[in-house]
Amino acid sequence: MASFYTHKSNCSEVPCISIILSSAMASSGTVKAMCLVLITVALVAPLAEAAVPCGTVVSSLKPCLPYVMGGKTVSAPCCGGVKYLYGAAKTKPDRQSVCSCLKSLVGSYKTIDYGKAAGLPGKCGVNVPYKISPSTDCSKVQ
Repeated sequence: MASFYTHKSNCSEVPCISIILSSAMASSGTVKAMCLVLITVALVAPLAEAAVPCGTVVSSLKPCLPYVMGGKTVSAPCCGGVKYLYGAAKTKPDRQSVCSCLKSLVGSYKTIDYGKAAGLPGKCGVNVPYKISPSTDCSKVQ
């Protein structure tokens, strides 16, 4: 009978799968079946994607700084960045990651108008289910 386990090694962020034959009695049919199953899983199973990186959040929202720092109008590039992030944050970990980056970003500028920051998604036609503020609890973002 064949048994297998997974482990990480120098495989550049992709888990490597090692097959260990637990006895010399494993038939070639069993080994072929295990290989077929492993190949199928490798081809069908989606790779886990990392949460949206903070660098992406910052670069996407850089055009919004003039508005949230007192400007009168929201620029098209700003709304493009807001919409891009909204579309990129598909999973709960993505949304929590974006929230944490926004919270940190808003808190790092002393001249940001928190009201404008909180209202920015709505100005761009995006509904974000949390307030963009230094006091937002991102662990509660679904």
